[in-house]
Amino acid sequence: MDFIELAKARYSVRSFQSKEIESEKLGAILLAGKVAPTACNNQPQKIFVVKSEEMRKKLASVCICTFDAPIILVVGYDKERDWKNSLMPGYSSGETDCAIVCTHMMLAAWEQGIGSCWVGRFNADEVKEALSLPENIRVTSLLPIGYAAEEAQPSLRHTVYREMEDILTEL
Repeated sequence: MDFIELAKARYSVRSFQSKEIESEKLGAILLAGKVAPTACNNQPQKIFVVKSEEMRKKLASVCICTFDAPIILVVGYDKERDWKNSLMPGYSSGETDCAIVCTHMMLAAWEQGIGSCWVGRFNADEVKEALSLPENIRVTSLLPIGYAAEEAQPSLRHTVYREMEDILTEL
């Protein structure tokens, strides 16, 4: 499958099988997050692999969007490693870096036959507390992953795209 076909086929899976993800497939997904480009190659990303039932329950207690996935990747960045742009006071590359990391992992998962759902509906401080994450970590995203349940379907708007003229401006 070429890249555009892969990108179009991938959808947010919100219903998962309990089937375990094979270690080599999980490794390929995590490798995609490792090699994702980051500002100045500072690589501030931190990926927490939430696998145990106990930790998944703790996470589910503070986020309703874990969808009973067998693994939840909690993505954040180390505030001591992210790039700060001196030309834009207050700007940090961490959120953008993590968005790139999530995109790489999400597409790598789909290539492996594994579904995911990018989740941003949570309170980052509650997630940090529930999982006892270090103070220097800022959580940006959750990525529940697993094999899609038989009844899983893309949302009705999955193939609705704005016209190119609406998103593109030539200068």
